[in-house]
Amino acid sequence: MTEPLGAGMFAGCAAHGPSPIRFGGKWTAKIIRCLEGGRRRFSELQVPLRGITPKVLTETLRVMERDGLVSRHYHPEIPPRVEYELTPLGRTLLQPMDACCAWAEAHLPAVIDARDAHENGARAAGV
Repeated sequence: MTEPLGAGMFAGCAAHGPSPIRFGGKWTAKIIRCLEGGRRRFSELQVPLRGITPKVLTETLRVMERDGLVSRHYHPEIPPRVEYELTPLGRTLLQPMDACCAWAEAHLPAVIDARDAHENGARAAGV
């Protein structure tokens, strides 16, 4: 039998405030990949990020800037030009993301099979 989980198991993490890693952010990892090669304009980011609204892209970039992952460069031209790039801190996420991509490539068929089996089991049970 396994030991019960302790109520303070995350106490060491809580002392540092909220976690900087947002696993639920749909667009953050994709934006990081878009900026991997260097500075990009807002409109350039929208091309590969089909489906993201300008509002959500703006909000995501602001959160990433607040967290120190992205820097924003404003050029006071007519029309104004804004570019975004990964900070050194943001670049530290590239290696863990590579590991996640490698894991997904190796295990995605098993995940899809598990999802299909779960869905078929739920349907068979009438859920």
